[in-house]
Amino acid sequence: MTRLFNEPAAFADEMIEGFVASHGRWVRRVSGGVARSTRSTAETVALVIGGGSGHYPAFAGLVGQGLAHGAAMGNLFASPSAQQVYSVAKAANNGGGVLLGYGNYAGDVLHFTQAQDKLRAEGIDCRSIAVTDDVSSAPLAERHKRRGIAGDLTVFKVAAAAAEAGHSLDAVVDIAGRANDRTRSFGVAFTGCTLPGAEKPLFTVPEGRMAVGMGIHGEPGIDETGIPTADELAGLLVGKLLTEVPEGVEARGARVVPILNGLGSVKYEELFVAYRRVAQLLAEAGVEAVDPQVGELVTSFDMAGTSLTLFWLDAELEELWNAPCDAPAFRRGAVTAQALTADELSATDTETTVIPDATDESRAAAVRVLAALGAAKDVIDANVEELGRIDAIAGDGDHGIGMERGVRAAVEAATDAVERGAGAATTLHLAADAWADRAGGTSGALWGMALRAVGDAIGNSSIPDGGAVAAGVAEAAASIMGFGKAKVGDKTLVDVLVPFRDALSAAVGTGQSLTDAWGTAATAAQQAAEETANLLPLMGRARPHAEKSLGTPDAGAVSMALIVRAIHNTLVENVEKTTLKENA
Repeated sequence: MTRLFNEPAAFADEMIEGFVASHGRWVRRVSGGVARSTRSTAETVALVIGGGSGHYPAFAGLVGQGLAHGAAMGNLFASPSAQQVYSVAKAANNGGGVLLGYGNYAGDVLHFTQAQDKLRAEGIDCRSIAVTDDVSSAPLAERHKRRGIAGDLTVFKVAAAAAEAGHSLDAVVDIAGRANDRTRSFGVAFTGCTLPGAEKPLFTVPEGRMAVGMGIHGEPGIDETGIPTADELAGLLVGKLLTEVPEGVEARGARVVPILNGLGSVKYEELFVAYRRVAQLLAEAGVEAVDPQVGELVTSFDMAGTSLTLFWLDAELEELWNAPCDAPAFRRGAVTAQALTADELSATDTETTVIPDATDESRAAAVRVLAALGAAKDVIDANVEELGRIDAIAGDGDHGIGMERGVRAAVEAATDAVERGAGAATTLHLAADAWADRAGGTSGALWGMALRAVGDAIGNSSIPDGGAVAAGVAEAAASIMGFGKAKVGDKTLVDVLVPFRDALSAAVGTGQSLTDAWGTAATAAQQAAEETANLLPLMGRARPHAEKSLGTPDAGAVSMALIVRAIHNTLVENVEKTTLKENA
């Protein structure tokens, strides 16, 4: 369990502050994460990596000369927002283009892709590499669906070395892709991990049993066995990985970097005992171990478990792997780095948002938008633990925490906007940006899209009517499905959003008031959320454990249904207040 924390919601921010304070020789704080505090070579490629916090040394511990140029740091087990990734990339950019590196998770893909698009729109050449090393998360035929775990290290290390050597962005991308193709990982766990302030772990493993096929976010394993001896575990890990030698590689005579990674609570001494047998088994298979790594490199907070990675080398990849680097958590060879000046270290990229003009009617509507967001916050606060429980059944259990962070940030941004005289659209836009930025994860990206789409539809010039709101909801649905690729039946919030959209549009079309139409649609949303219990997840982190979620509704669908019902209550209250005022 996590023992040292203050306010759980502030844990990630306070962790980053302490990390920078203790590792200033390597990193500096920038908006969205950290970047090198040393000078990089101009006109070279910058590698910006990232993901959720809770995995140290990944990702901030891999920032330094010869390794990553920056790390976007999300909240615990939640991807960084697009704005965080963009901000870190801007701070790290050397003028030779940017390569974004991250594990292949839905939220990370969404946010890093958004950041990539924004950087490209500004004329910065930007590419991405999503690491897919976890053999347990999808079959070989669907390797593009696999998640990234400890293999992040091999891909990031050789890509960074190529960038440091002055390779072009095209060449760095090619090398990163080749490293990813030649990296395979497989993990197990003996206990789950517990987030700060949580009363229970995200998942449990029965006494005397071991979960097989673990991710790094608390996702349940794909199988369960009795706890083996260290030698038996080594046999399981090596045996599994040797059944999937990369295409074009002959195992006997090959050179590999083996990484026996601790997931958080397994001690180094235990790992050494297991690696003793790993080394023997590789030698027996005719595989030569090169520069073995044993220790904590990509963790899962306090999870008791381990994973084995095999990185199958070629001559160029081996040279790049052995190239010098100096980062807080990974160093080799001799590196000389020039520190940035005090002025460069203290430079900030903060700016004040200009509030566009709005009519009095729209400013009055912004007050109602704030009330609706406040109601959303209250209902999420009241249900945060239950949303986490639902999500943990087949996912990583962070949905409630992520929604709480997002909606709280949205309310803060909306409050500031209203106080500064913003109209309804601007209030929603600023709330959308804050929600996406603070929540991170898939839900953060999607709720940010939803609020922005509604804001675009209602504008800053008039009182929003039912038609405008319905059009905004329809655009929100289109944006979310277009970007996230989810459809009805995939067991996501889309299974609620689409029925809600259809019911709202139909009710508005028959002449119902916005309040009545919203109430009709909220009822449809609640029913749709309940019906997701009968579905199997086809997308996201729950997909590999689909059968475990049967009988339980989707957490994202439930939270959306709760929010639209809470917003309806504010609409009813506004009508009642208006009626009382008119009759006074």
